[in-house]
Amino acid sequence: MHKFTVTVMEEFEADTAEEAALLMYQQLTKEPAPLNYSVADETKIATDLTLDREKADEFASVDHTADPGNW
Repeated sequence: MHKFTVTVMEEFEADTAEEAALLMYQQLTKEPAPLNYSVADETKIATDLTLDREKADEFASVDHTADPGNW
C-alpha cells in the first residue's frame, strides 16, 4: 500500500494562520466536505484533483475496510 499526503485546497481571508484554520474547521462542520485537493505521493509529486460530489458521496457510503485488497 502506498502513502499519500492529501491537502485541502481552500482559500480563506484571515488575519492569522490560526484564524484561517479555524475558518476551515467551521466550514467542515457546516457544509459538505470540500472537493478540491492536492495529493502528493511518496516521491512528493503532487496532483491537483477535483472530485465529483456524487461519486465521492457514493464512495464515502461504502465500507472499504471489507475490501480484501485492504487486508
